[in-house]
Amino acid sequence: MMNLIFFFLSTLFLVIIQTVIIPDFPWFPHCFDLMIVNVLYLSLFSTSYGVPFWLVIMGSIMDSLSGAPFFLHSTVYLCIYLIVFFLRRLFFQHSTIFVFLVSLASACIYQGLVMFSIFLLQDQKAIAGTDYRLYIGHLLWTAVGIPLGVSILGALHRNFSHAVKQSRRHLARKYRE
Repeated sequence: MMNLIFFFLSTLFLVIIQTVIIPDFPWFPHCFDLMIVNVLYLSLFSTSYGVPFWLVIMGSIMDSLSGAPFFLHSTVYLCIYLIVFFLRRLFFQHSTIFVFLVSLASACIYQGLVMFSIFLLQDQKAIAGTDYRLYIGHLLWTAVGIPLGVSILGALHRNFSHAVKQSRRHLARKYRE
């Protein structure tokens, strides 16, 4: 239950940062989807089978906020989850290199689906007129931001879990006396 509360709060925090705070900074034109940090953390470190349901909810929220075609974010998040779910059985999941490679792969999946949705909604001229520097900037920010974000989210989750355990112990001692 406490994990659900933590991930709800982290999702809310990342949505607020992505939709309210980051667009006001001019030096973040190539910012990636911050929810990928939450998706990767859930995919790497959660063993619950409710994660795909949570990812669909997060994707639906991001679809409605971004104005993207419906189920774009949900599809991306589920694809990332499935790839990480199968790859984490083959590799050491706490490795920084693994998180780095998975974050680059997730950015490529996201950009590929965005390009595919542009191609479906418009024609080939839209793809030819696309600014590919934007996509390269997304990949560079992803290479730096996602592993850093996953490690920060992991530290916050450990601190949150520790604080909850300490408060439970304190309340248990208080009511025993």
